[in-house]
Amino acid sequence: MIGSKRVRFQAVAEDASVTQLELFFDLVLVFAFTMVTNLAAGETSAANMLRALLVLALMWWLWIAYSWLGNVVRADEGIARVAMFAAMGGGFLAALTIPEAFQDLPGGWFGPLVFAIAYLIVRLVHVSMFWLASAEDSQLRNQVLRWSIGSITIGTTLLVIAAMTSGAVQVALWIAAVAGDYLWTLFAGTDWRLNSGKHFSERYGLIIIVALGESIVSIGIGVAGLPISWPIALGSMLGLAISGLLWWAYFDVSALSVEHELEHADGARQIKIARGSYTFWHFPMIVGIIALSLGLKKVLYYVGDTSHHTLRDALYGIPLYALYGGVALYLIALVGSKHYATGSVTMPRVVAIVVLLALIPLACALPALAALSLLCAVLIALIGWETIRFAQSRDAIRHAAHD
Repeated sequence: MIGSKRVRFQAVAEDASVTQLELFFDLVLVFAFTMVTNLAAGETSAANMLRALLVLALMWWLWIAYSWLGNVVRADEGIARVAMFAAMGGGFLAALTIPEAFQDLPGGWFGPLVFAIAYLIVRLVHVSMFWLASAEDSQLRNQVLRWSIGSITIGTTLLVIAAMTSGAVQVALWIAAVAGDYLWTLFAGTDWRLNSGKHFSERYGLIIIVALGESIVSIGIGVAGLPISWPIALGSMLGLAISGLLWWAYFDVSALSVEHELEHADGARQIKIARGSYTFWHFPMIVGIIALSLGLKKVLYYVGDTSHHTLRDALYGIPLYALYGGVALYLIALVGSKHYATGSVTMPRVVAIVVLLALIPLACALPALAALSLLCAVLIALIGWETIRFAQSRDAIRHAAHD
């Protein structure tokens, strides 16, 4: 036990797995991902995409804070359990307010300020729990103190001020809040604790599954209320296949490679891998998946709503860029995460990224369903090539991971 009997904590064991309460906590982020996708789909302009990205960045930052806390003390034991539920409440309130994060809607509370206060509550609960959990660990306590002074001051203060503004000034304050928080974390030191590499990597793998689940939900939302037809069935299967191929790209070898490096590193090196490969490099993966979700939602609407579109209509503009660019960004982040941990670059994925970006002009001229098929074909070629070309090394790391 950590601490006194009055404030009970249980340290996370080296071989610990993700707790059920952490999975329950992640449901808040599931809802937040859906709200961000809806925000982006409501107005496909560059300005609105930026707003959606900023909201997603803040919701991600809420989640990663608890991924680190949950690796020090068990989330489902003692006062930590109460704190997790309190954080869920604040996070859920922030997610509910995402449509009003930048502009208040008529009636009710003032949305932008509610979002900022809910965000502040979740952050304060997190810092308080880390402070209590580090009572007997001077290194960790000093790290928490250094980080919280800048992080809480920069991130939450600017967000509260932004709630009282509008337009370009408001967006600039949001950007400053997000960038300041991220940069402060990067330079605030590496004296954090990581009790279980297995738990940490599993935590981030599960959030990737959560995000991929949102991409599948977006397929259903895109055709909600429309009668089933062959274009809807084909588009849905292609969208599901793309999500499945992205799952394969992450979990088949990449996740195992990074996890192996994390578990066999120690000290500052282990913290740097956890912070770089997971906390930072996983964010563009999430952004890529949410962008894909937006593209899939629009494609399915195109092929299903025959009253406004025909099967010859092309997907263009931001939805098309989100569809292809989202997958490319996801692959870039996978390459970056693995390279940060292992020093190696997966060249077939670099080639696939270049191919996807080069195909965007062609995809703009193709019918939406054909553009989706082309995207799926590129991913099938990538995964098929990697599976065959690297069969021996793939088999070695997968068996080594389970021995």
